[in-house]
Amino acid sequence: MAAKRRKPASGRPSDQGATGAPRPLPAGDTFYTPGASRLRREIERRSAVPLVWLHNAPRLLLPAVMGVVLIAGLVLAGLAGAVLLVLLAAFFGWLAFLTWPRLRGGERIMRVAAVAVLLGLGLLQSGLF
Repeated sequence: MAAKRRKPASGRPSDQGATGAPRPLPAGDTFYTPGASRLRREIERRSAVPLVWLHNAPRLLLPAVMGVVLIAGLVLAGLAGAVLLVLLAAFFGWLAFLTWPRLRGGERIMRVAAVAVLLGLGLLQSGLF
């Protein structure tokens, strides 16, 4: 008699099966924005591999790493903290750039505000102000 597979408590199928196979990519036929400029196409092309890697990474890895970098950037004084905050702002900026064509007005404002706040905190942490 075959054992029934149980769904996780969240009600979603597990991210990885018993074989450890990566999660399937989201539906769609392309990573690229239709009708995009040459610059956007090149950035999207170079971003494809890191995005697939991030997609296949454990779900909590990215938020945990970002949280550690944010806390370390706020705790470390001087240039070290500023560099961490600017790197985090650059990562958010990269993701905002990639998602920009699909975002609505309020979502765009929030992305820009998050990057601006991180850059501002980086400036404050650098000791220039």
